[in-house]
Amino acid sequence: MKVITIRNVVRKDIPIYYRLMYTGVAEIDLGKGKTDYRIDFSIEIKATGQMLIVITFLDQLDYPLFPVVQELKKLISNMHYDGTLPN
Repeated sequence: MKVITIRNVVRKDIPIYYRLMYTGVAEIDLGKGKTDYRIDFSIEIKATGQMLIVITFLDQLDYPLFPVVQELKKLISNMHYDGTLPN
């Protein structure tokens, strides 16, 4: 299993300044070839400075969820720190 990228990322407009909400398409290789999965995810910066990332799959995933979510969280965190997520 390998998370390749997240494409078509669009930021949702919400009035809470410490929570960023996005929608996008995760391209994941589950060993049978690349497959696209629609996802929603949010990034919340807590008062302690800790980042909380929550991911929701909009499409059915035929693979154990935990390793996929862990890899997606790493990718989303890197995209946030690199500034590649839309404002």
